[in-house]
Amino acid sequence: MSDPVRFLAAFSQALSTVGLYGNEHPATVRATQTALERLGELQSSGSPLQFTFLSGEVLYGAETVPELEGWEWSSRLIKAGIDRIEFTDTVQPDHFARFLMYLAVRLGMRTASSIDLWQMGESSIRFGQVTVGHDQAPPKEAQLPVAMLSYSLKEERETIDWLHQEIQGGAKLPIVEADAVVRSLSLAMHAEQAMVLPLLQLKEFDQYTTTHSMNVSVLAMALGEFLELGGSTVRALGIAGLLHDLGKVCIPRDILIKPGKLTDSERDVIRQHPVVGARMLLVSPDPMDLAAVVAYEHHVMLDGGGYPALHDARGAQYASRLVHVCDVYDALRTNRPYRPAWESERAIAFIEGRAGIEFDPAIARSFIAMMRKWDRRIAVVPF
Repeated sequence: MSDPVRFLAAFSQALSTVGLYGNEHPATVRATQTALERLGELQSSGSPLQFTFLSGEVLYGAETVPELEGWEWSSRLIKAGIDRIEFTDTVQPDHFARFLMYLAVRLGMRTASSIDLWQMGESSIRFGQVTVGHDQAPPKEAQLPVAMLSYSLKEERETIDWLHQEIQGGAKLPIVEADAVVRSLSLAMHAEQAMVLPLLQLKEFDQYTTTHSMNVSVLAMALGEFLELGGSTVRALGIAGLLHDLGKVCIPRDILIKPGKLTDSERDVIRQHPVVGARMLLVSPDPMDLAAVVAYEHHVMLDGGGYPALHDARGAQYASRLVHVCDVYDALRTNRPYRPAWESERAIAFIEGRAGIEFDPAIARSFIAMMRKWDRRIAVVPF
């Protein structure tokens, strides 16, 4: 492995760690120090360093780095408006740490306001876009179909399965792990130079709670971005979507996957999951109020139907109404023990027909517009 590759590998690792844990976590401190040491090794020649990120390749100075052909971080940096990074002199550790945090915000990995804090006067780190000619037309929307992601989301699925097992065993909600899964899903959504919706494809009915929670998280974040709600709100919707069905982990498996009609008593058990899930979220080590509200209200309809019954004349909160649309869409698009999956257009037509009755009409219209705009960007991820 060449020195430029060693540095960029350490650099991307440090950036990932900052995105997951922030800049004060011990893992971040270690990863940042390693990347800074690799940078120092590169700078030992005394020459300024320049990395240019192009579609599918990386340039070190004027030379292509063959080992980094197709490097995924190139497209992420380009999308964030960073085509080139230069190190003109020895980099101070605090500047380097600040730079990583700034990039994490630019890349959507952190929601802090650190993006406003880079202006530090003189620095040996320079970055920005490379100016090119304007005679090349931008790619058209129709030229960006997506069939499959390089992401398997295996670790994220295993984390959610583990999280459910922990709760079934009586443990408190592992919030850090839930947040890490949402951040990973967000990264997968932005892995290409265009928005991607990485939706899991169900194989076995007993995998439904895991696949459904991750899909609703992706759809809720996508709809939040489509509505331009802002980074922190989008991430909060992702968490709420991921945990909206948390109460179902306490429902007996034979009821959850029953292929026939539920009895009245079984239906009553199912209808308790919003209350159970909300309670879990409210007593977690770091109470998650918005996620708890969404867990409680995500089956409440606009006309007051659904469950549980609300006594507030204003009805369900906005986030609950948004997640409700995403919840129903993914449920309809998934094979269930009692019916096959619906095609996307049939599910969209159902939502359109129930707008103003079950669904908030404005949210329903936005969801339909989003799905029709980004339908070619759904990446089916086998479970």
